[in-house]
Amino acid sequence: MSLLPIFLKLEGRPILVVGAGAVALEKIGTLLKTGAHLRVVAPAALDEVRALAVEGRIEWIERPFQPADLDGHELVIAATDQPEVNAAVYGEARRRGIFCNSVDDIPNCDFFFGSIVARGQLQIAISTAGESPALAQRLRREIDGQLPQDVGPWLEQIGELRREILETHPRGEERRLLLHELAQRPLCASTTCPTRLMARTSRAHAGSSHGARVYLVGAGPGDPDLLTLKAARLIQSADVLLHDDLVPAAILDLASSAEIVNVGKRCGAKHITQDQINALMIEHAQGGRSVVRLKSGDPLIFGRAAEEMDALRDAGVAFEVVPGITSALAAAASIPASLTDRRTASGVLFSTGHHAQSHNEDTVPAIENATRVVYMPGRDLGLLAEQWLSEGLPADFPCVLVSRAAQPDQQVRHTTLATLGSEPRIQAPSLLLAGWAVGRLLPSALEGEITTSLRA
Repeated sequence: MSLLPIFLKLEGRPILVVGAGAVALEKIGTLLKTGAHLRVVAPAALDEVRALAVEGRIEWIERPFQPADLDGHELVIAATDQPEVNAAVYGEARRRGIFCNSVDDIPNCDFFFGSIVARGQLQIAISTAGESPALAQRLRREIDGQLPQDVGPWLEQIGELRREILETHPRGEERRLLLHELAQRPLCASTTCPTRLMARTSRAHAGSSHGARVYLVGAGPGDPDLLTLKAARLIQSADVLLHDDLVPAAILDLASSAEIVNVGKRCGAKHITQDQINALMIEHAQGGRSVVRLKSGDPLIFGRAAEEMDALRDAGVAFEVVPGITSALAAAASIPASLTDRRTASGVLFSTGHHAQSHNEDTVPAIENATRVVYMPGRDLGLLAEQWLSEGLPADFPCVLVSRAAQPDQQVRHTTLATLGSEPRIQAPSLLLAGWAVGRLLPSALEGEITTSLRA
């Protein structure tokens, strides 16, 4: 059975409900929320149905169903406890070309009621084509438990800003990309809200290449359930998807209408070079298309993200990195085993079996040829700095302190090993990143300063 999910505007439209028992009452309650004009035909009725008639919210005709009752109605619900009556209602409705739902009678249904999760104007309807309403209800409860309660007010604010953008931005790819971006960002009523400021800035640059954007997205270890929500949203809304060989079809299938291009390089069989991948990202983005560069695992771990970010920066193309679950974490979880244990293992060092062809192993001493990540580095960074200096790390070894990573109030402080010990405390939770990979692109003007990043 092939069904078309649609949402009907029923306000003021005439709808007939045949029956006035418990099942009919449930359907009446659902339909009243739409503002439809309800007429109920039944020889007897529950007290609740009678009360609705007395209040004038429905019209109740106190007699058995007659075929002429269908005249002038656009939708019919057969909800009696008599199958032969429901079948008769359905047969008459079909002859008149009126859509009919005969409750709990799949053959005699033109449509089905979905199990609804609602947050203001947001509605999520779940249908099993009548096969298992209980399953639809279970899924509704699960979705309801995960959906934030404030989505309704947020949607109203997004709707207001969307209408403003439609009035002030010219039709085109730039505007479409902006509207997709808004759907992924928090929004507040303040005139200085970062999302509102972004919309105004994009208006000033409408028609230019400022809307070009590439997303370096982590696809995780391959299980679609382990994608981040943001990664899934970007994959679904992308115009172009440039993916690694290791990204499985189950994840690629999430892309609704994207142009999907395999740019994988596995086991030395390189049908496309890194320079060509960089050129593809830049070309599509500068053409105003939303580009997702989809990498297995996490894009920042052995994913050549540094080279791609360099190319995008040089081309003036805006980009964003969306982290994923790296394979080391997925493998440990599958065993299951913790990669750290305060009794036996206080650190983790990630490494790969090969380097870029142009890499000269003599340029970086072995002790410096790794990025160090320290979770919860503690209050006295001086002791850690002294230890690393005594091991032979240089005084200008780059260090980055990150507070509340990926949160709206994230803070980042850039420094070096020589001055790490004198840095003031940064808000917990925090971590320390140290190494040439994280420091070589930092402008010297930023050293010792805190920057705040507002994230979606």
